[in-house]
Amino acid sequence: MNLLPEPIAGVFGLGAPELIIILVILMLLFGGAKLPALAKGLGQSIREFKQASKDEPAKEEKKADTPPSDPGKN
Repeated sequence: MNLLPEPIAGVFGLGAPELIIILVILMLLFGGAKLPALAKGLGQSIREFKQASKDEPAKEEKKADTPPSDPGKN
């Protein structure tokens, strides 16, 4: 019987017992007060990475459209 939804349970092939053990270890290492701040920082990092990966192809297209400048010419 799988207690977690498919996207969460399928992450790296980890099941509920493994995820609970990881959570307990994190609580022992960082403490309960710091875990929300760590999760918030991780969420912001993922959000910024997704934003940057969406913006990157547009920047590359702009570079391809502009002719390269010749530093030897005045």
